[in-house]
Amino acid sequence: MKKVIILGLSVALLGGLAGCNSDSEESISSSSTPQQTSQTSKSQSSSQQNTDFKVSIEDAIKEYQKEYPDSDITSIDLETSFGNYFYKIEGVDDNKEYEVRVDADTKKVSKEREEELDMEDKEGVKRKEDKLNIDNLLSIEKVSEIATENVGSGKATEWSLDKDMGITYWEVKVFDGQKETEVKINAQSGDVLETETDD
Repeated sequence: MKKVIILGLSVALLGGLAGCNSDSEESISSSSTPQQTSQTSKSQSSSQQNTDFKVSIEDAIKEYQKEYPDSDITSIDLETSFGNYFYKIEGVDDNKEYEVRVDADTKKVSKEREEELDMEDKEGVKRKEDKLNIDNLLSIEKVSEIATENVGSGKATEWSLDKDMGITYWEVKVFDGQKETEVKINAQSGDVLETETDD
């Protein structure tokens, strides 16, 4: 009789403990969900803040064209120096190549370089080869969104506009912890052309 009572008590105690354990697990998992959500929204908002530049790509191009109206753009990079973002725009005409920087906050323009092309690149050779299609460009915000969605998480931090095989594309670098992913995106259609990850 004693054995039955002890056995009954043991089963009841174990059942009670198991019930407590699942309750605490439930409360832990349910309480972690809001925290997870807030972390996600934090990373999304920091990603959005990172692409909130006062000077758009179109504005930067216009500033370059004011300086060198008879040239074509061959590359654009949005880079950072000491926490300040700027557009580095390179261009070319039939005989010279140019580089300007446009502050992404103030629109201030500084001429960086103006030099003669090599003989084999003159007479419009380099111009024809390297000229970017700058019509209907997707914005920095849009390509950042496409790149981070493609990677799954992280923050877009560097942008380059370039050309390969006749296609003008954005290359967006997305950082997620120690992982860096480069996403190439068609600059007009938004199609992802290539993804490359460095761990």
